[in-house]
Amino acid sequence: MAELSTLARPYARAAFEYAADAGDLQGWSASLAVAAAVAQQDAVVKLLGSPSYTAAQQADKVTQICGDALTPKVLKYVQVLAENHRLQLLPQIYQQFEVLKANREKTIDVNVVAAQQISSEQQEKLASALSAKLERTVNMQVTVDSSLIGGAVVRAGDTVIDGSIRGRLAKLAEALNS
Repeated sequence: MAELSTLARPYARAAFEYAADAGDLQGWSASLAVAAAVAQQDAVVKLLGSPSYTAAQQADKVTQICGDALTPKVLKYVQVLAENHRLQLLPQIYQQFEVLKANREKTIDVNVVAAQQISSEQQEKLASALSAKLERTVNMQVTVDSSLIGGAVVRAGDTVIDGSIRGRLAKLAEALNS
């Protein structure tokens, strides 16, 4: 069977293009986030995998759980997903929608894991450098992990910059063992 992300791609693109044309990327993003969170709940996963419910019944149950968090257009979208037996793809659809949205808005989420607390001035310098390098607005989240010994590990999408002492020691050990 095809990978779930491959199956979700056309649905995510269709939702994104519709939302972009309607000028409601944020509204769709919020509604899809709720629908995706609901679709990941154990009881809902069982419901979506059960052959005893029709597609319409599954869509009704999901939309009832979501309540007023879904816009009328997203409600219709959920019904279309149900008709095509694709409700279980909601989490992947949401992830891909968010990637498309970030590309449109030229933003990127960056996760920085540092060995010690980084001052706000250092965070601003790092965000500025990453923004210039990646040509995007950077939304940075910083966490502390003392096991890095020193330095930091920066994750921005598929890009990982390991400037930690632990990472350098691991590379040195690998080179010595080769």
